[in-house]
Amino acid sequence: MPDPSAPLPPGLRALQRLVMALMVVMILGFLVLIGALVMRLNATSPPLPDQLDLPEGVTATAFTQGDGWFAVVTQDGRILIYDRLTSRLKQTIELQ
Repeated sequence: MPDPSAPLPPGLRALQRLVMALMVVMILGFLVLIGALVMRLNATSPPLPDQLDLPEGVTATAFTQGDGWFAVVTQDGRILIYDRLTSRLKQTIELQ
């Protein structure tokens, strides 16, 4: 039976150091990944209006936004594009 207090051979000591270094790098990489995810999820989105006046009888089914505009997809097959600053309707697109 080998002596547990005997020193490791030089090749195994080098391997042990490499495994420890890999473990440290993986832990740091995981922490960086979690930090980047938290920062991305906490990023503030552009402000949206508190209230939006849709045309009479229209029901919204989807919403998307871009730089300087946002759009509402309606149940009757239209896309209503609004100006972000004024919340005024800029364009209506009929879906076919």
